[in-house]
Amino acid sequence: MTTLDHDHDLHSLRERMRHSAAHVMADAVLQLFPDAKLGIGPSTDDGFYYDFEVSRAFTPEDLEAIEERISETIAGDLPFVYEEISLADAKAMFSDQTYKLEIIDELPPDEVISVYRHGDFVDLCRGPHVDSTAQISACKLLNIAGAYWRGDEKRPMLQRIYGTAFESGEALDEYLERLEEAQRRDHRRLARELDLLSFHEEYGPGLVYWHPKGGRVRSIIEDFWRREHYRAGYDLVYSPHVGKSTIWETSGHLDFYAENMYSPMDVDGQDYYVKPMNCPFHVQIYKSSLRSYRELPMRLGELGTVYRYERSGVLHGLLRVRGFTQDDAHIFCRPGQVADEIGRCVDFMQFFLRSFGFQDFHVYLSTRNEGGKFAGSLEDWDMATGTLRDVIQSRGLPYDVDEGGAVFYGPKIDVKMVDALGREWQCTTIQFDFNLPERFDVTYIGEDGNEHRPYMVHRALLGSIERFFGVLIEHYAGAFPTWLAPVQAVVIPIADRHLDFAQAVSDRLRESDIRVDVDGRSERMNAKIRHAQLNKVPFMLVVGDKEIDSDSVSVRLRDGQDLGPKPVSEVMGLIQEAVDSRV
Repeated sequence: MTTLDHDHDLHSLRERMRHSAAHVMADAVLQLFPDAKLGIGPSTDDGFYYDFEVSRAFTPEDLEAIEERISETIAGDLPFVYEEISLADAKAMFSDQTYKLEIIDELPPDEVISVYRHGDFVDLCRGPHVDSTAQISACKLLNIAGAYWRGDEKRPMLQRIYGTAFESGEALDEYLERLEEAQRRDHRRLARELDLLSFHEEYGPGLVYWHPKGGRVRSIIEDFWRREHYRAGYDLVYSPHVGKSTIWETSGHLDFYAENMYSPMDVDGQDYYVKPMNCPFHVQIYKSSLRSYRELPMRLGELGTVYRYERSGVLHGLLRVRGFTQDDAHIFCRPGQVADEIGRCVDFMQFFLRSFGFQDFHVYLSTRNEGGKFAGSLEDWDMATGTLRDVIQSRGLPYDVDEGGAVFYGPKIDVKMVDALGREWQCTTIQFDFNLPERFDVTYIGEDGNEHRPYMVHRALLGSIERFFGVLIEHYAGAFPTWLAPVQAVVIPIADRHLDFAQAVSDRLRESDIRVDVDGRSERMNAKIRHAQLNKVPFMLVVGDKEIDSDSVSVRLRDGQDLGPKPVSEVMGLIQEAVDSRV
């Protein structure tokens, strides 16, 4: 068996095991709460969950009792039995289960209705499952959360119990250790502890307030982004934050994307919308004058802030917000330039992600839905998909094909970067667009003197500044490399009489563009060092009588290393070396 086959079989086993564990958990809940109403209980990438409506809130003690019942059912080695039933039987079987009846009522007339049984428990389900409860080898309930029925905040709030299951106790223990480490790295907690940013639900959920330290890191990221884009031949632009309804009608957003847009505002009797995308504005910049083939490729980039309505139940720190800044770019090019431009995008992606410390990534190629509607011609799609595939393969990047996964306006490459815990995060997207050029009648004058339609490529490297920043925090556990750290060094005077010298050292470092603070608080030196370590400052520079006499500082690193006294000029070189090496 190949490694790929083994991975596929293991994934399939875990999926069936976790789906089965969700049923066993629902069974346990009904044993303890006979009046409970059952929602749904699918498997997930890392485990499973089930939604319940019960008369009171679940407690940690309830989870322990549910786990005990689960263990008893697993030990009972009860077979999972598949059965097909009629619509009438299904309604009778679940007559006291409101949410199951709603699902049944929405089934197509020709749908085969199936259930799975184990012991006295039966659930509406297509499967698949393991053969018996004894095959759920290692199971653990994790936490409780609220979840609106069908994800609709206008529907009842149910209680969702999350759990996980693995093929062995060792695999479960490894996962729980990774989960504990992920919780220690949670960007929401670290952002608060490190004073990087905040959220204020009372004034609008999903909106980020950047504090000075977080703003400093963001400015470093954005300055790097701008510099490298100029070097790569991009022209950077700025576009409006709102647009009249006509631009969104022409682009198709009001037809296909309205549920993710905010309500319009009336301006002089006209509807204006805050932008969910930058692309229609970039098209207008391109169309502002007649374009020649000699001007192509035209690469327009923007750090453009957009606003999209997300249901409150899916908001998650920086990873899912309502206002965010895309590192957006749109490339207009001739057919003969497409392969080179896509290759440049993929190379640019690798350079950017590696610059920020991400060495591993996985690529996904999304192709046309054979049975669905699509913009452009079949020839366009075949050329674009082939180009994307050729570029991926020429770079030797591992990739999966998402057959039929492309949206109607063009095939795309999605890139997921792998963090320090081995988790994948969606970041780069390289997307062909055959839709907007047609809708806005985008053209250029070719060598033959006639109008031609350019190819348009959407491209985001980081995805959004907010999401990327959240991933960075978790990847580095808040201990940013020196080049990104909001404070690169803190000068720590041992006593108040050393404060003037500490300030003088700080001034010298600041003149060399080193981000430095002075800890002038009336605390003991060890407390100041501890404070700097908790704030994950890369360099701590301690000054006292000896350091003043020798015009030096005693250097400590945030990992606990004590480098001893060094001349200030040498320390400046050490910090610059760390910045240059991006460590």
